[in-house]
Parts: sequence; C-alpha cells; structure tokens
Amino acid sequence: MTQGKRYAVLVLAVLVMGAVRLPFERALNADLRDAGLMPPELEVKTSDRIGQTFSAVSLGGLRTLVATFLNLRAFSFFTEQRWADVADTFDTIVDLAPRTRYYWDTGSWHQSYNAASYYLYESKLPGLRRKLGWRESILKGRDFLERGIRNNPEDPILRERLGFLLSDSNKIAAFGDVNKAYEASYDAYMSAVGIGNSRWLAKRFALYSLARVPGSEREALAMAKEVRAEQGRDTPTMLGLLYTLGYHEDPSQSVDKLIDSVFPSREVAYEVLGGLWMRTRDRYPVYGVARGIALLEAELKVPAERSVLKQELPRPMIPEDYFAPKK
Repeated sequence: MTQGKRYAVLVLAVLVMGAVRLPFERALNADLRDAGLMPPELEVKTSDRIGQTFSAVSLGGLRTLVATFLNLRAFSFFTEQRWADVADTFDTIVDLAPRTRYYWDTGSWHQSYNAASYYLYESKLPGLRRKLGWRESILKGRDFLERGIRNNPEDPILRERLGFLLSDSNKIAAFGDVNKAYEASYDAYMSAVGIGNSRWLAKRFALYSLARVPGSEREALAMAKEVRAEQGRDTPTMLGLLYTLGYHEDPSQSVDKLIDSVFPSREVAYEVLGGLWMRTRDRYPVYGVARGIALLEAELKVPAERSVLKQELPRPMIPEDYFAPKK
C-alpha cells in the first residue's frame, strides 16, 4: 500500500469513528446540561458579541473567565453612563455564565436602578425622552430578572429580587397597572417560598404585596395572622396591616378593642398608625386608620395643631412630577 493510500485510509477511519461517536457524545452532553453539570451551548448571537474569542471560549472552557472580564468592562460602561453598552455586555455575560446569580442580579440592578435613576434626574434630556428611558430601563430590568429565573428555576433569591422590584414604590408606576404589579410581586415572592435556601422574609414580603391588592383583604388578613404566628416578629408594617385588615373585616367593631388586640400599648398604636397614615407612597391600605388616630390623639392629649391627620400627605411616585417641563 502506498503512502498516499495509507493516509487516505487513516483519514477515512478517523471520520468513521467520529461519525459513530457523535450521536453518543451529543446525547451525553445533553444529559449533562439537563442535570446542570454543563453550561448550555453558546448561541450564535454570543459569538457575534465576543468576536474572535468565540472559538477559544467554546473549545477551551473559558466562559467563566471571559464573563469575569466582561463584568469589569460593564462596570466601566456603568461609570460612563453608557446604558446600552451595559445592557449588551450583561446579555453576553449571562450567555457565558447563565448559572451565576450575581450576573443576573447585577445586570437587572444596573437597568432598573442605575439607568432608571439617571433618566429620572438627568436634566439635559427632554422630559419625554427621560420618561421613556426611565420606564424602558425598569422594564428591561424586570425582563432580565425573569430570564434569570427561567435559567435558574431553583434559585429563590432571583425570585425575591423580582418581587422587590415589582413592589418598589419608586418603580411601580413604570409597570402601568399598579394592582397587577402587586399581584405579580406576591406571586414572585411566594414562588420563592420553600425553594432551597429561601429566606423567611419572602413570605412576609409576599404578604405586604398581597395586602395592597384591592379585593384581597380577607386573604391577606388570614395570611398576616399565619405569618405572625409562624415568625413572631411584630414589625410596624405587620402591626399596621393586622389593624387595617382587621378593621376592613368588620368596620362596625369597637376600635378600642381592635387596637388592644393588635398593639402592645396605646403609644405604640399611635406611632404605628401615624406612620402608616403618612406612608402614602407605599400604598398600604388605611382602613380605619383615621378613626384610630383620632381616638388615640384624644386619649394621649395630642394638641390639635400637631395632629397627624392635619399634616400634608406625600404624593405617591407620579412620573409626571419628574418629567413635566420645568417652568
């Protein structure tokens, strides 16, 4: 057999062996990815973003290292307020390291908070442009978190982050229907409960969101009593909800008795109800709060001119307050 024929036979043998092994290796890799032991294959769009490094990353297992360096680049873009570049870079980062919570969390934070704050307070841009940029940034942050949850279904923290964003008093106006945002926040928090290392705070914050959905008062009251019994932590918000939701259940009941059943003292009751009355930005229910405050101020001999009920209430976050043309 001549030298050329030997090489031809050798090449043919290698090709045949590769063809035989290919289905087995593909199936094995798919099983490993399904089990979370291997990252998903890089998409073509990722290769477009990282250019000539694609082959090295794909073949050399350098995804995590490249993601780390890109994270540094994203921080540089952030300091320069180049928000589109920040978003594009984090899209590449999570393509490379989709199982790393930090990148999903940080990428969403840059959009929902840093970019949104830039548009909220940047006076050099026209008002309409700032308003659109503010809203789009928050929606992109939400979308990024939801993508992170789909890629990491067993991570409760990303679900908590979504619940927090959807109920943030400074962001909620961007979602349009406030009530639907609170419902979605409740769902996000509750989906975190019971997953892995989920925190006890998730259920409490789920309650706080549910209580702000009109029509959910009865369900929220039952949940408040349950959470209080389970966790035994009487925060001002929890006490305020037990009062307002309890009053909503029976407005004809004695306010005196309701106060005594919820609060450890009349002084605490006055402090909590007064604070709740002023928390208009947080949109908590205030059923019976004015009645309770009036009763307590009379009992505690609060001068009329210092009445909480006579103070000017802060307005909830209204985008037009920030983006209207300056006079």
